[in-house]
Amino acid sequence: MADEAQAADDALTDDAMLGGRVRLLQPRRGHRVGHDAILLAAATAAASGQHAVELGAGVGAAGIALASRVPGLVVTLVEVDSRLAGLAAQNIRRNELDDRLRAVVLDIATPARDFAAAGLPAGSAAAVLMNPPFNDAARHNGSPDAGRRLAHVARGGLAPWVGCAARLLAPHGVLTLIWRADGLAEVIDALGAFGAVTVLPVHPRPDAPANRILMRAVKASRAPLALLPGLMLADADGRPTPHAEAVLRHGAALPMADL
Repeated sequence: MADEAQAADDALTDDAMLGGRVRLLQPRRGHRVGHDAILLAAATAAASGQHAVELGAGVGAAGIALASRVPGLVVTLVEVDSRLAGLAAQNIRRNELDDRLRAVVLDIATPARDFAAAGLPAGSAAAVLMNPPFNDAARHNGSPDAGRRLAHVARGGLAPWVGCAARLLAPHGVLTLIWRADGLAEVIDALGAFGAVTVLPVHPRPDAPANRILMRAVKASRAPLALLPGLMLADADGRPTPHAEAVLRHGAALPMADL
């Protein structure tokens, strides 16, 4: 039994985020939390007393970071992998957020009645945030690691994710997501039920094209698309920019969270 417990401990790492204000247990192998989760949380508009839902939450990084920035916000973490959902629940407790955060095991393709039975009826969320798998299963070979494959390769593309978000959101609720920059057209095409689409390109350095986009969209809005100035993560010498440091280390919000 002791050997089994040690093996379980060795399979996890205990990592700090946001300058140490948040700590996360996560698998040592497979998909690992990176900048994307923190950027997603920083881009999400939410207020105290509202309910936000993170789809595909993994170990809970984005939802926990968002709740750390917005006191009084209630967050439900939705994750299909029961092991990761269990780690998300542990991370909620470790960060002393169990009075307003919870983790549930659900697939985004699960029928609406099952979401309702889990306390997530249609129209119950003011905000939905998500970091869906970037790659289409028809065009990309999946990783041999099951966890990485589930996190990186989408079944059915982006449409089921957006459809689930649209159902959960109340009228004029806000969806925030992060995606590959070269998939901008794919995201815009999937956001048929949304308007007021706002795009924030994320560049690794000033001389590089954007490799990520943060997208904000409002359910049933008719407002036009807006393209914001890009976020530079590092300067020409590879040093983190002050703006990136404020977001990634100090928990600052991105401009689109205030729109």
